[in-house]
Amino acid sequence: MAFIKITEQDSLHDKLEDKSVKGLIEGIHQEDQKVSKAVNSVLPQIEKIIIKTVAQLQNGGRLFYIGAGTSGRLGILDASECPPTFGSDPDQVIGILAGGKTAVYKSVENAEDNTNQGWIDLQDYKISTQDIIVGIAASGTTPYVIEALREAQNNNIPTACICCNENSPLAAVADFPIEVIVGPEFITGSSRMKAGTAQKMILNMISTATMVRLGHVLGNKMIDMQMTNAKLKKRAIKIIQEQLSVSSEIASTLLNQHESIRKAIGQFNSK
Repeated sequence: MAFIKITEQDSLHDKLEDKSVKGLIEGIHQEDQKVSKAVNSVLPQIEKIIIKTVAQLQNGGRLFYIGAGTSGRLGILDASECPPTFGSDPDQVIGILAGGKTAVYKSVENAEDNTNQGWIDLQDYKISTQDIIVGIAASGTTPYVIEALREAQNNNIPTACICCNENSPLAAVADFPIEVIVGPEFITGSSRMKAGTAQKMILNMISTATMVRLGHVLGNKMIDMQMTNAKLKKRAIKIIQEQLSVSSEIASTLLNQHESIRKAIGQFNSK
């Protein structure tokens, strides 16, 4: 089947400059509603990635996200949220962005076109067959990501991808490809919109389901979360209070003693 860049096809909406604010946001919302349906159609592929990721991490491996531009930034965002949300090791889920830290805030010229740098960046982390790499690229044609995954495959490292075009060069080098087809963007080619939303939804699923399977959630509560501010400490006290059926005062005392929701619950139940 021929490769067609759906992400670059002409928008179904035109004369945007003539539309009112109401007309613009209604058009954007109309397109956004297609994203959830597109993600729903690739749930079996997402499941396969998660099962493999859990297995790799249980054996001491790491999850790497690698991308450029918006796609890469989304990977960094998802990776950075894992330690505070789930108490995971900061080195367990890692986001790599073409152009490095500078590219988080502004575009780095030609960074995504470098065919060698992605693999070099992965090697900085002493990547191994215990790990798994998820390449993120809406177009599925980003050289930085494609060549990184190709080299990973050549070294027997499991690979996955999230892209928004069918039969892309990126999917060809992924053991576990996800091709989530959201259609043309509201503004032609602006894949930070629907494509970015779809990628974010899938990344949420990958990291959340993986961390649940690794035991970082009890019931539906984040028992390993890091309490880095007053709001999160209050949430921790409430979790302990509800889990143990104790007063907020007792829950607060337990939290202060153990500085961990998991330990507070565990120590109380062991008495």
